[in-house]
Amino acid sequence: MALDYRKCAEEIVANIGGRDNIAQAAHCATRLRLVIKDNNKVNRKVLENVDGVKGMFENNGQLQLIIGTGTVNKVYAEFLSITGMSEATKDDVKAAAAAAQPIWKRVLKAIGDVFVPILPAIVASGLMMGLVEALGKVYPDFASSDWYGFLDMVANTAFAYLPVIVAISTARVFGGNTFLGAVIGLVMIHAGLLNAWVAGSPEAINAFFGVTDGIIPSWKLLGDLKVGEWVVGSISRVGYQGHVIPVMIAVWLMCMIEKWFHKHVLEMLDLFITPFCTVLLTTFLTFTIIGPIFSQLESWVLAGATVLVKNPIGAGVMGAIYPWTVVMGLHHMYNVIEAGMLTDVGLNTWMPIASAANFAQFGACLAVGLKARNNRTKVVAIPSSISAALGITEPAIFGVNLRFFKPFLAGMIGGTIGSIFGAFLGIGAKAYGVTGIPGYLTIAQPVQYTILLAISGGIAFTLAWMFWHEEIEAAPAAAEPEKIPEKILEFKSVIKCSAGEIAQPVEGKVIPYTEIKDPTFAAGTLGQGVGIEPEDDVVYSPVDGEISSVAESKHAIGITGPGDMEILIHVGVDTVEMKGDGFEDFVAEGDKVKKGQKLMKFDRNKIKAANHPETVVVLLTNSDDYDDVKFGADI
Repeated sequence: MALDYRKCAEEIVANIGGRDNIAQAAHCATRLRLVIKDNNKVNRKVLENVDGVKGMFENNGQLQLIIGTGTVNKVYAEFLSITGMSEATKDDVKAAAAAAQPIWKRVLKAIGDVFVPILPAIVASGLMMGLVEALGKVYPDFASSDWYGFLDMVANTAFAYLPVIVAISTARVFGGNTFLGAVIGLVMIHAGLLNAWVAGSPEAINAFFGVTDGIIPSWKLLGDLKVGEWVVGSISRVGYQGHVIPVMIAVWLMCMIEKWFHKHVLEMLDLFITPFCTVLLTTFLTFTIIGPIFSQLESWVLAGATVLVKNPIGAGVMGAIYPWTVVMGLHHMYNVIEAGMLTDVGLNTWMPIASAANFAQFGACLAVGLKARNNRTKVVAIPSSISAALGITEPAIFGVNLRFFKPFLAGMIGGTIGSIFGAFLGIGAKAYGVTGIPGYLTIAQPVQYTILLAISGGIAFTLAWMFWHEEIEAAPAAAEPEKIPEKILEFKSVIKCSAGEIAQPVEGKVIPYTEIKDPTFAAGTLGQGVGIEPEDDVVYSPVDGEISSVAESKHAIGITGPGDMEILIHVGVDTVEMKGDGFEDFVAEGDKVKKGQKLMKFDRNKIKAANHPETVVVLLTNSDDYDDVKFGADI
């Protein structure tokens, strides 16, 4: 019995809380994608049993109902008719779902989007740094060798210039010019600024600035103008090595400023004025506002940490917040506490706190790596956890734990309990600079330290394993497999050359390209091929290949086929003017496609109503590369 599309749509609307509870709706090849305002109004038990709904799951803020290929289009049409909503795209739904997320989730997503692309660099550096530092501690002679110096340079490069890498990635995420982003990152670690890693050392300050009072000088760009105790326009001459959040904030600000100038500056002056003003304003605001805020945060955290670590409860608090100071880029200042402890009592009791916090993040990250079914998550989490075990936690925190958040919280809990344990036993180190497994080289009580690591990592691993659940798209088997229509397999080839054959992608009458009602296509300017007067509204892939381009207006798709054939499928003439109205794409750039796979659906009536010829143009755009090309009736 055929599905009653109208009834199916009505039951869906009724059980998701009605029209007023729907923020956005679209569909893909098999699923109805919905963004719901209040999930408490969704009757999931009834939805799962609606005739026509083959499955249901939630992912990235979307409620997705599996309906099936071909059927979903018709149910969606009835859905729009019932709700009075206008047709939307998958991107519209994604944007609406993202906007509906709580602000903290959006912030975490932004951090994840920034760090995921740069993870290979910092994971590799983290692993190498941990190994090189450990070897230097085990073999003192190696630590003074040329090989150590070379490997240490290679290992710490990604961290020494982390602000630049983060700045470039942030600019890409927020739509700014990546090279301007790189400039902002470079300015923040400029050689004219004191390296932040040694900012707490009076000796380093004196040597760098040629002073004797151990105080970092500043630039007073606006003289002695003050607001309360704050000197307006004052820039402390210290860099941002190791910082992440201030760099991201600075580049986000840069992107907003750049976009404003692009919108308001005359095009002929844009190339000069926009970059100049963007960099100048961003750097001034970064060093005069963002910088002082984080400098003050450092002072407060350092003062608080110094007081807290003197008792077990305070140590537990620091074990909990330590990973947050890593996120903020404030953790490098703890060397001041460690150096003071070694000078005063000869024992560094801060190191076990840092080790507990770091090893807890290792345990949580390892749990994600072992539990994850998504291979991309697994291949990031396992190496990142190893890096964290060696004391370099940035890959684990930014690439995995903070991104999924529950593992990050699990790490905080593990770090808290481990730090309390270490403080009660008075565990300490004879030096500073290493944590985690390399910490055995400096620790005074190795047995107790082993128990501390086991407690921290074990608790975090257990909690992350219990409470973190991977969000995975419904398995393809749950949806109706897309079947290749018999008719497309019966279509004859319309273009043939030594590289291969290109099948007819849509049902209809084939005409020579010279008869297409467009002078550019008819002249073969874009390549030779054929036109098809369509008798259907679905375009299928004419070859096995890869999608090389999808027009923003959805009316044209490029495919790289066998033998590097470059194929263009263009639906209608001048249909770019329709701005996507009446077109629906089922593929994206970079997708691998099989011959006969559905690529696009178009509304012939809308094309006609817009007074455009509906001819589907199929071109071999690099036909000049072949000497034996045949088209249409000549095959």
